[in-house]
Amino acid sequence: MMIGYARVSTDGQTLDQQRAALKAAGCKRVFEEKASGAQRGRPELAKMLDHLQPGNVVTVTRLDRLARSTRDLLDIAERIGQAEAGLRSLAEPWADTTTPAGRMVLTFFAGVAEFERSLIHERTSAGRTAAKAKGVRFGRPPALSAEQIAHARQLIRGEERPVAEVARLLGVHRATLYRALDGAAAM
Repeated sequence: MMIGYARVSTDGQTLDQQRAALKAAGCKRVFEEKASGAQRGRPELAKMLDHLQPGNVVTVTRLDRLARSTRDLLDIAERIGQAEAGLRSLAEPWADTTTPAGRMVLTFFAGVAEFERSLIHERTSAGRTAAKAKGVRFGRPPALSAEQIAHARQLIRGEERPVAEVARLLGVHRATLYRALDGAAAM
């Protein structure tokens, strides 16, 4: 059974053209959505993926109606494949996993996406290493300055004030104060 998926990005757009093209292509059921492709939560897409049965063919008018990126397309195609269903795009005839050539093209795209991810990882790691060598600190900025830690230490040890009270004075949780005091002692 052919199952259609149609999506428009804004409420001002209509699904009429996609709906007509999918019906003309033989789709018995069409899942429709008015949501930006950038949104993670697309309930109709999730419902369609859960509805799939072996032998179904998910049909879209264009791949950009289904996925927001190559990685997203590959993830969705994998879910479709796990359901033993196929994927077909009306505008991109090469995107048809019901044929050997279409599966090969999708496999090629998966390889390119994986290669791209590894390049990004390498560049990011190299950049992080270079930044650390220049003294750049990563993560959240410290909650307390060195002066605040010294002041807290004097209040706790010198004036014997409770840690909870000193933490309240500094506007932090006492666990944060304990970590800061331990970190300052390690220096």
